[in-house]
Amino acid sequence: MEYNIGIEMRDEYKSFEVALGAMKLVRDVMLVKPGEQVVVTYDSSTDRRVAEATANAVFVVGGQPTLIYYPTSKASYGDPPAPVGAAVGKADVWIEFAYVSVMHSPAYRQAVDVNGARYICLLGMDVEMLVNTITNVDYDTVVDFGEYLKARFEKASDIVIQSQNGTNLRGSLGGRIVRHSGQKATKRGYPVMLGGQISFCPVEETIEGTLVFDGAVFPPSDLGILKNNITLEFKEGRVVDFSGAGNDYLIFKRWMDAFGDENMYRMAHYSLGFNPGVTRSTGRIVEDERVFGCMEFGIGSQGIAIGGAHWSAASHTDGTLLRPTIILDGQVFEQDGVYQEAEAVAYCKKLGVAGY
Repeated sequence: MEYNIGIEMRDEYKSFEVALGAMKLVRDVMLVKPGEQVVVTYDSSTDRRVAEATANAVFVVGGQPTLIYYPTSKASYGDPPAPVGAAVGKADVWIEFAYVSVMHSPAYRQAVDVNGARYICLLGMDVEMLVNTITNVDYDTVVDFGEYLKARFEKASDIVIQSQNGTNLRGSLGGRIVRHSGQKATKRGYPVMLGGQISFCPVEETIEGTLVFDGAVFPPSDLGILKNNITLEFKEGRVVDFSGAGNDYLIFKRWMDAFGDENMYRMAHYSLGFNPGVTRSTGRIVEDERVFGCMEFGIGSQGIAIGGAHWSAASHTDGTLLRPTIILDGQVFEQDGVYQEAEAVAYCKKLGVAGY
């Protein structure tokens, strides 16, 4: 896994900014109330400073924090150790920092779908990621921008994604809902993600053409920031061919093929990334899929919250396209990673995004 980061590991590094970001996360995003049971999970690949600051913030606002640390799993989206699953299954709020996610696992479904925990997925968040994407960001405006994007895409019928690297992917939105995953945690049993993302899936059978990943892909864990583009051909919503100039596409193909699961080749979702604190790929997928102006595409399991056909697969993977051109019903909404419509541009200016 390649990272493009340089992290100062002293405990005091940006300690004030970390404390502020943890408080914003707990109080303003997860909306923790006095007396609530809050479980914070992190693994041995996660920044302990972030997890501990978050647990401290939970205690300050009157919640009951439980901090759980466990070894990094070798398999994404599988069950955590049984005691971890038991703890999150009783949580009012679950904040996951573990680098290897347990989303879509039985333990996750028990905690979120059955018990109704308010959950947020912040895989591998470290000090820099917390400060850049929460502390230093006008989070309310990011949420408002997401609501605008959600409404705009729900009005569209047809979508074409293109890029200078060869992407040309077509699909019909067909009245599908758009999930604004970067909301605040106002609903029981509704998972939220870091601010700066909306997700949706065109009618699966209408997805046709070429998609080129040029930013990052995860999992498998031996990719991350791409050294070479990965080109995928889609027919009726399924990957039918892999190609590329280097070895990255072979690593990706072998990982996909190893599951022996036809559902692993199905397009699960499209996502737009728009967190102004993320300006480049880092190798941490939660950040990578929020690079401002990027698109991210999920392949494999499709969660019910996406609003598509909904299915399970052996796993799930996400890849990014850094400078997409998005055409909605024949109108260019974004050109080479730069939003074009006036209302979108106004939000970008309010967020202080360079180039607007």
